[in-house]
Amino acid sequence: MNYIEIKCAVEPVEPWTEILIAELADVGFESFSEEENGFKAYTSACDYRAKPVKEIFERKRDFGPEKLSFEVTKIGSKNWNAVWEGNFEAVTIGGSCHIRAPFHSQNPDVGYDIVIEPKMSFGTGHHETTSLVVEWLLETELQEKSVLDMGCGTGVLAILAAKKGAKPITAIDNYLFAYENTIENAERNGIDDMKVLHGDAKLLGDELYDVVIANITRNVLLEDMAAYNNVLKPGGIMFLSGFLYFDRDIIFDEAMKLGLQNGGEKNLKDWVSLKFLKL
Repeated sequence: MNYIEIKCAVEPVEPWTEILIAELADVGFESFSEEENGFKAYTSACDYRAKPVKEIFERKRDFGPEKLSFEVTKIGSKNWNAVWEGNFEAVTIGGSCHIRAPFHSQNPDVGYDIVIEPKMSFGTGHHETTSLVVEWLLETELQEKSVLDMGCGTGVLAILAAKKGAKPITAIDNYLFAYENTIENAERNGIDDMKVLHGDAKLLGDELYDVVIANITRNVLLEDMAAYNNVLKPGGIMFLSGFLYFDRDIIFDEAMKLGLQNGGEKNLKDWVSLKFLKL
């Protein structure tokens, strides 16, 4: 498989890096690497749509940062491992969850050691949206709790839930490479009873869950939140992430319309993650 890399330089870096990453995520980009003067974004070549990407940058040049430039590069599959190995460093979240690649050393001082080979999937723990949900999960009692992870990416959140004793676990992603990557990473971490599905909220049926995780983009959250709520048990918890501070209120209001209760929020840089309770 071939991949597309967009290298973007922007000034000022904040908040424009977060804004551009959010908009690129909405048009299919699944992996990001922040740099000193901007960021790199990645997607598979078959999912790349040049027109909406061009429109994003044209809008920002007219009404946005002081300086903005980007370049698009096609990366062959044989070179992909070198790209992500160069961008992927091990990260420890909350002092007890260490997320690393197979070529990193294990950290013996943490409670949860997770090995992730991300390929093109979103969810290495480096991005604020993933890190915020990891923090929520570390604080939550998950033993024997059923968990649904929507937009699972690498499967890192579902894997952490499994390591904390959650079961059964269902992980869903509509990107084929993410679906395949979650299966691989679950096996890599010794988890053999996770249900992994390729698709979206249309796959949700009668099965109910104690915990629903959705670390996706704003538009998908707004479109599918009712479906997530339908499969959340009374007394259950919903964690939403993947959106910037200026989208916080619209996400929150939609949850209120569904009858969910505010369970708190976490913030990191300009990103927000919300917790809701179902009475």
